[in-house]
Amino acid sequence: MGVDDDSAGATVREHRDTTALDLRSGTSVPAGGGVQHTAQIDASAVPPPPAAHESTLPRTVEQHLDEILAAVPQPDPIELAVLDAQGLLCAEEVVSKRALPAYDQSALDGYAARSDDVAAATLEAPVRLAVVGETAAGAAGPSSIGPGLAQKVAAGALLPGGADVVVPAVWTDRGVVTVTVHAAVGPGDYVRRAGDDVAAGTPAVAVGTPIGPAQISLLAAVGRERVLVRPRPRVGILSGGGELVDIASDPAPGQAVDVNSYALAAAARDAGADAYRSGIVPADARRLSEVLESQTLRSDLILISGTFADEGDMVREALAGLGDVRFRPVTMYPGTVQAFGRIGHNQVPVIVVPGEPVAALVAFEVFVRPAIRLMLGKRQLFRRTVQAIAAQPVYSPLGYRQYLHGQVMRHPDGGYVVEPLGDGDEAMLARMARANCLIVVDEDVTEVSAGGLVTVMPLLLGG
Repeated sequence: MGVDDDSAGATVREHRDTTALDLRSGTSVPAGGGVQHTAQIDASAVPPPPAAHESTLPRTVEQHLDEILAAVPQPDPIELAVLDAQGLLCAEEVVSKRALPAYDQSALDGYAARSDDVAAATLEAPVRLAVVGETAAGAAGPSSIGPGLAQKVAAGALLPGGADVVVPAVWTDRGVVTVTVHAAVGPGDYVRRAGDDVAAGTPAVAVGTPIGPAQISLLAAVGRERVLVRPRPRVGILSGGGELVDIASDPAPGQAVDVNSYALAAAARDAGADAYRSGIVPADARRLSEVLESQTLRSDLILISGTFADEGDMVREALAGLGDVRFRPVTMYPGTVQAFGRIGHNQVPVIVVPGEPVAALVAFEVFVRPAIRLMLGKRQLFRRTVQAIAAQPVYSPLGYRQYLHGQVMRHPDGGYVVEPLGDGDEAMLARMARANCLIVVDEDVTEVSAGGLVTVMPLLLGG
């Protein structure tokens, strides 16, 4: 794919053949006054947004996401061993106590010499120098050379006093007693001076720097065994539903395997969190409250999946007893009902996503992943989006932002082309497993013709 996950793209509306379909009446309304088309979509597949007189009005995706991002905590920095800090953001300015390199050294295998002695060397008129010794990397003890002399050196070896250049071995006859130099070398060429990389007392790693292999190399070089970092947020994950059984059990008719606690734990880890899978919530109300309360002590964020009834649901009642968690309709599909709030003495954020597995992972991408990245201190919270040509028509319900799984690939003529996988059916896990992107269709778009442009969110692992 070659698509970066570290910046967000904008939604482009040009070149879309759109028709607004009113799901309540089943009639089509032309978008922008164009020719009317009948969108081939089941009007009963998605419930219409609640009417304005209802007490709970639907929220946009942005409103629900903004509430979550405004409430999630930023964990205090912690000190870790440098290898354990990989993948995290540095939370301190690391100042080097030593110069890098610590001494003048050879940058490659060759011969240390004086630039005045080799300034005139050419292939036709080479310069011959007497070799007075050899220094390997790590060899102790200073040495020096005078005019007309050279010393054989290895890469990283201490530069002898009096030398100000290193002649690459490939530019010589590799002599042992004398060496013939076939090309001129200027002052300072192929020499690493003390402090050229990092001077003592200057910053080596800045605050906010992602710590990867190169940063670990630098931290080790300046003598840091431990470093202050933004920690991985701890995410507790539970699944609700009386029909659920663990994956080791064979589900009976009417039962379903607990897919979500595994899928959401994997997604949280991929986003950079430490995920703790607690599995299926207890069927006993008292035990459920105890489990939720214990999660507030060990988690920075609690993630619950499930479809819970408006009245008399045990999970809703347990959450209400511990804090304020509100279930609201959101104008997105799949996942038209989402919830968010905070519970416990520490006011730990709780995100509730739908119980249907495909909808749960879509909700994770839209709401939970950005929250985890914010808690990690990442500057870019969202996956990058690109514009792609739809390989076949795409239909979407009016008033809902649809997230449809698809396969996006490079077009031979440039750009991207995307093929939707299915028609938005929530239950197709195999389709989701084949997908490498989400197709995002805006609320006011109900039809995109084949060949039209759609917004695509590539699902890259480890973003």
